[in-house]
Amino acid sequence: MALLTGLTLLTAVGCTNQIEGSAQSDPVKPLTQVSEDGFGIHAGFDDAPVQIEIFAEPQCTHCADLQHDAGESIRRHIAAGRLAVTYRPMTFLEMSDHTYSERVSNALFVAAEDGRTPAVAFQKFVEELWADQDPSGKGPTDDELAEKARAAGIPDELAQRIADGDAAVDAAEMDEMNYEFLYLVDPVNTGTPTVYDLVNDEKVDIYDEDWLDTLMASS
Repeated sequence: MALLTGLTLLTAVGCTNQIEGSAQSDPVKPLTQVSEDGFGIHAGFDDAPVQIEIFAEPQCTHCADLQHDAGESIRRHIAAGRLAVTYRPMTFLEMSDHTYSERVSNALFVAAEDGRTPAVAFQKFVEELWADQDPSGKGPTDDELAEKARAAGIPDELAQRIADGDAAVDAAEMDEMNYEFLYLVDPVNTGTPTVYDLVNDEKVDIYDEDWLDTLMASS
């Protein structure tokens, strides 16, 4: 009778292991850093299975379309540790009477300079910058760039440096070098946006609406 009672109790209670305390999120999160060559910004884990480069110009409306269509998914895959993106800004649409593309590109490098900006925050910053374009205009002020940075989650110290207009990259040299990298990817259709698959060493067809899903599924 006692054995039966014990079995009944086990059936009712089940086999459990009580663990005290609250659940904790993974403290290791992907960060952002300037690439080794000095002219790209790498957002994500170094060992992410999918590694891409995105060549983009701050005044390029097609680059804005890319971020509108894929930016949120890019951010989600970065957060999951499955994707890393190296952004390579360019300034070939710069007008002689303003420094729009140069200042936006510089702000991206400031945001990544000390290696502690969360990659997800950086990607959000990119999305916001390309969502609020002023092609052929003066573009956002340094204070407006800093406000976008803070809203995206960029550390306040770095956002303040953006507001102060601190230089983090030689924009002319950056544009020259990134154009050379882009030319190696595609010497015929050398334009932005261009997405390059670093793992498979090939240009990605971004006009296929499922390009990102296909890329992630291949990893």
